[in-house]
Amino acid sequence: MSETLNFYCDESCHLLNDRQKVMTLGTVWCPMERRREISERLREIKARHGLPPAFEVKWGKVSPAKALFYQDWLDFFLDDDDLHFRAVVVPDKSVLNHDGFGQTHDDWYHKMYFVLLSVLLKPENKHRIYIDLKDTHSARKMTKLHEVLCNNAYDFDRKIIERVQVVASHESELVQLADLLVGAVSYANRGLSGNAGKEQLISRLKKRTNKHLTQTTLLNERKVNLLIWKGGEAGV
Repeated sequence: MSETLNFYCDESCHLLNDRQKVMTLGTVWCPMERRREISERLREIKARHGLPPAFEVKWGKVSPAKALFYQDWLDFFLDDDDLHFRAVVVPDKSVLNHDGFGQTHDDWYHKMYFVLLSVLLKPENKHRIYIDLKDTHSARKMTKLHEVLCNNAYDFDRKIIERVQVVASHESELVQLADLLVGAVSYANRGLSGNAGKEQLISRLKKRTNKHLTQTTLLNERKVNLLIWKGGEAGV
């Protein structure tokens, strides 16, 4: 049966010269009809922990002092059968050969979003994709990404992929949830340590999903789907 799915995307260390080797792209998705209820439930968790609705959840804010709050957000994601997550991890941006493939870093960035999303888009469904606003070029990038995704799906009238647009993360709990999960996967793949709150959250995510977070999962994995990109996909 046809349904409309909403995808909420975020990224970590996506710039070419940010001195970070590992890049992670990720998306949380759910049926469009549940987006409002899920957002309200996530705001209720904020309220239970004494946080205002406008508090912006970000992986960079995770600390031991708020560990239980972030754990509740993580558990809500894991317990809700309509919430899913996929991430693509690029282990080392420094070895990319853009000149060899006749592309810019922006071209490759679009290709990696294609790798992230294309396997999740089904012709029988409609899809709406929302990506965290990063810079003044975001709108232009999303226009190009929409074009690439639609061309691949032969969706020239845009009935399958209805929209690809930027959204400010502070306005969307679901983008904030994507930020939290992308951050956890990125932290694990960067081999970082020293933040007990983040380590506790990663440990819980690994235990409850039985995933290492540093290994590719089966392609049909629905809850936490991971691709550790080794090159060769998307023409790079």
